[in-house]
Amino acid sequence: MTMGHTSGGSIAPMTRTLRVLRGSAGTPERVEEYRIGVGPDTTVLDALVDVQRTQDPTLAFRYACRVGMCGSCAMVVNGRERWACRTRLAALGDGPVSVRPLYHFPLLRDLVVDMTPYVAKLGTVGAAFTPRPDAARAADVPSGSRARREIDAAIECIGCGMCLSACTIVAHNPRFPGPAALNRAFTLELDPRDDGQAARWRVLLSDDALARCHGQGNCTEVCPMGLRPMRSIVRLRQRAALRLLHLRPRRP
Repeated sequence: MTMGHTSGGSIAPMTRTLRVLRGSAGTPERVEEYRIGVGPDTTVLDALVDVQRTQDPTLAFRYACRVGMCGSCAMVVNGRERWACRTRLAALGDGPVSVRPLYHFPLLRDLVVDMTPYVAKLGTVGAAFTPRPDAARAADVPSGSRARREIDAAIECIGCGMCLSACTIVAHNPRFPGPAALNRAFTLELDPRDDGQAARWRVLLSDDALARCHGQGNCTEVCPMGLRPMRSIVRLRQRAALRLLHLRPRRP
């Protein structure tokens, strides 16, 4: 990184190096370097857009909102899953910044991955809400109740896929539903209107679901929304123990 001063005394833009892992399905991966001028508030996404516009229009990456709401720009920056739009280069130290696509997803091109496995894993645990025939239109979960607090702490998932990328079990067992799907399963368990529990528990109690999580907590560490999927998995395990003992879990 270099910087200087203009004749008027103001700080000139710094120069940073991006090392981007590039490639596509069926082609060899390669690392390409780009040097760009940046300011104190330049984000990784800003830098990638600048590279695409001024140096290499073939560079592929995904983004939408640019304000940390949609999760589209999730990627691995300096070895950790991050939002590109909320990660300032100034916060990453002085050396070159490495950027690569999320782990454990099929690569489409450069930094763009296929999110189909994420959606499929949600499907395995019955992540779509299935209401009971007699269910009310709105859930009766009083504000301030324990159930409300537990649901609120787990419900704001934006589907970015960072937790799957960081999960070491997903790397070794493709049948493992993953943190996002198990977190979603927990929120549905707390919804008194849900009618999908029987089918969901057949999956959760299988050898490849709750029993496979090793509790490392990488998912919680990288979640940009501050969710704690590891805690949701622990709570599901507690409810699983009650089921195996033929005790009915109490709704909070």
